[in-house]
Formats: sequence, structure tokens, C-alpha cells
Amino acid sequence: MTVENVQKLTNKNILIVDDHPFIIDGYKNAITRYKPDIYEYSFTQGKDCKTGYEIVTDPATKPFDVAFLDISMPVYEEKGIHSGEDLAKLIMEYMPNCKIILLTMYTELLKIKNIIDTISPAGLVIKNDLTFDELLFGFDIVLKNEIYYSHSVIKMANQNNNDMDGIDQFDKLILFHISKGTKTKDIPQYVPISLQAIESRKDNLKELFQLEEGSDVDLIKEAKNRGIIF
Repeated sequence: MTVENVQKLTNKNILIVDDHPFIIDGYKNAITRYKPDIYEYSFTQGKDCKTGYEIVTDPATKPFDVAFLDISMPVYEEKGIHSGEDLAKLIMEYMPNCKIILLTMYTELLKIKNIIDTISPAGLVIKNDLTFDELLFGFDIVLKNEIYYSHSVIKMANQNNNDMDGIDQFDKLILFHISKGTKTKDIPQYVPISLQAIESRKDNLKELFQLEEGSDVDLIKEAKNRGIIF
């Protein structure tokens, strides 16, 4: 084959941030097998929210084409980066053309719906759905400027919200984090309202549920009974 006949490959600059090195290696091994006659890949990897933040905000970093972000990672408290969701928002600010694929072990309807509503990622994958072929399939869809949700995400996204009058997304997020054992004083890290507003909303929810003297355990039990959280 002559030099003139050699096809010039299109570079794809990929960011992967996950606190499990073997998962990063798995993603890289799969991606490099996607259309190797068309694309060559440059990989940058981070192991937690801190390294992810430093990579994205470094002026020398070339904008990424695709970013794979684990949602649950060691936090970077100093910069307020507590999860892959926060890192996704940072990427949206610094690199608005980057296609973000979020990966999570979460299977709670409320959490999944909140990710979709607040981030609108190009891809959202429940890790238990992920196989080698599924990763390549999703990567292909995202590169075609389409949205990819793994099958568990699609199933949850199609479920009814079971909304009640007087309960909004912030209320649901507060209930979700309480149900996961998050202390009330720590909820402002995850819900963008003040601690005083969170306390007030908890009181309103207890009143709505007719649990004026109820504990947080009672509040969560009633929210689950009503189908507001799962």
C-alpha cells in the first residue's frame, strides 16, 4: 500500500474517571476496538473527583470528545465536587461539546430521573447492564449524536412518577438522601438549597403525611408507602 492510500485516522479524545483501575482498563480495551480503521484514541484517566477536577480545569487540557464518568467516587470537598454528576456539570461548563456518559450502580427511580433532568447526559448506564458489546453499542449511538440509555434506565424512565400535590423535585431528593442514611446537616451538599429550607421542607412533608411528631424513619416509611420513593 502506498503512502497516498493510507487513510488518515480521526482522533477521539476520551476522558475516563473511575476509582477502579480495572474498570478503566476495560473501557479502554473495548473502545479501542471500535472502528479502528476510522478512529484513533487518546485517553486521559482520573481516579476520583479531585483528579477529574484537575484534568478538566487544566488550561493545557484539550477538550474531550467523550467523557465516561462514574457517579460514585471519592469526593473533592475543597472544590465542592462530590460525585460524577458534579464533574459532569463542570465539563458542561468547560467543554460544552463533550458527550458525557454517566455510569452508576444506582437503581433508584428518583436518582435516575434526577440525573436525566439535571445533566441530560448523552449516555446513562446502569453498571449491571454493561457488557463488552453493550459498551460498544452505546458508544456507537453516542458518537452518532443520539442518546443512549441502558435497558434498566429505559425501564425506570418509563415508570410513573407517582407525584403528589405539594411535593416537588427538591422534596423527593431530600427524601431520597434521608432514605440512604444521609444526615440532614449534610443534605445541602447534594440538594442546592439551604439547611434551613431543608428542615422546613421536612416539617411540611411530615404535616402533609400527618406525621407532625414522626421521626425521619416514619417519614421515609410513609413516603415509600405512597410510592414517592422506592
